[in-house]
Amino acid sequence: MLGKLLAAVVAALLLVAGLAVPAEAATVYKASLRSAARALPVAVERNTGYDRDRYFGSWKDTNRDCQNTRAEVLIQESKVRTKYTTSKGCTVRTGKWVTNWDNRTHYSASAVQIDHLVPVHEAWGSGARYWSQSRRVAFYNDLGDGRALSAQTSALNSAKQAKGPEAWMPPKNRCKYVADWVAMKVRWGLKVDSTEKKALIRYADSCAKTTITVTKV
Repeated sequence: MLGKLLAAVVAALLLVAGLAVPAEAATVYKASLRSAARALPVAVERNTGYDRDRYFGSWKDTNRDCQNTRAEVLIQESKVRTKYTTSKGCTVRTGKWVTNWDNRTHYSASAVQIDHLVPVHEAWGSGARYWSQSRRVAFYNDLGDGRALSAQTSALNSAKQAKGPEAWMPPKNRCKYVADWVAMKVRWGLKVDSTEKKALIRYADSCAKTTITVTKV
């Protein structure tokens, strides 16, 4: 028990520092999408007291290379070498991003927003309100799993806002969206409310059989 507790603490500290979590400090979860959706724990979503800036902060530059989390995601997802607003290479200006909610191609960084797959407001109401501040900041800046943060068309990201799959779905690649949503709920140990779970199960059952693999933190 003590060993597992220490491993969890180490994993959390490494996430905040922007470092990789060693295998012995993390738990890998693997299940079919249909089973994973059904296994999600249910609880009433409680959003009172939510304050994004106060409890989650903003994009961080954890490795101190002058590129914050937004820039890191843009660099990782660009299909070509990114260009920057200055010679220092801190702020991304151009690249090539194919946003998977609509399969559109963008060349200007200003045309996309970085989406938290599970919105921050949703995370707060699904369990993050009880987390430590460092864990919430780690969630906000999660570069450890490519499904957590992604570049998306600004208009669609604005339309999604803090909605879950029960209230909003992207026009394209919906099965991937549902699988990624379930994976991120598992990764961070977040709960779902009853309406959300019913929607996830309905979508999962309509998708081709697939397996999700995710590292819990």
